[in-house]
Amino acid sequence: MESLVSIYLPAVLYIVAIVLLVVLIIIGVKTLKLLDRLSELADNVEDKINSVNGAISVIKTASDGIANITDTFVYNASGMISKIFGKNKNSYKEEEIDE
Repeated sequence: MESLVSIYLPAVLYIVAIVLLVVLIIIGVKTLKLLDRLSELADNVEDKINSVNGAISVIKTASDGIANITDTFVYNASGMISKIFGKNKNSYKEEEIDE
């Protein structure tokens, strides 16, 4: 019995180890193929993003210009309004002081 175990057990273990090694090699090859496809996909996405960058920069420049114009308009309008209502407040304060 001992001779059967000492002969067959190592043989079975070697066969299982060989099968496991083959399975791991197959999984490794499939993983490498998957990584190649993912790299290709990432390059494709990067190319598409770079092609859209020009349009995005134009939109950014236009929105910055519009924001500057709007800020200038609001600043000037608030300055005029404060001048109009600021004089009235000062004249009311002077009348209160005179009384």
